Amino acid sequence: MLYIVSWSITPERRNSAIERFLKTGGAPPAGVTMLGRWHAVGRMTGFGIAEASDVTLIQKWVLEWSDLLTMEILPALTDEQAAPLLAAALGK
Repeated sequence: MLYIVSWSITPERRNSAIERFLKTGGAPPAGVTMLGRWHAVGRMTGFGIAEASDVTLIQKWVLEWSDLLTMEILPALTDEQAAPLLAAALGK
């Protein structure tokens, strides 16, 4: 399953978050594949696309960072997965 992972960092936690990211590379736990990650220019926010077959691994990742980041996780579909559902919604 794909997940959209977005995060934000408060100014008070900025330096600690930067230090941890530089130390760990922000790598997710084993079993979660980071497909891409983007950082907003001029803000302490960003988002990534991750893949995991077990949602508990996504929760593990959130717990590893929740002391420094606010994270929002949304399940995601590809165009190929969404298209038949959208067509069905229109009765096509």
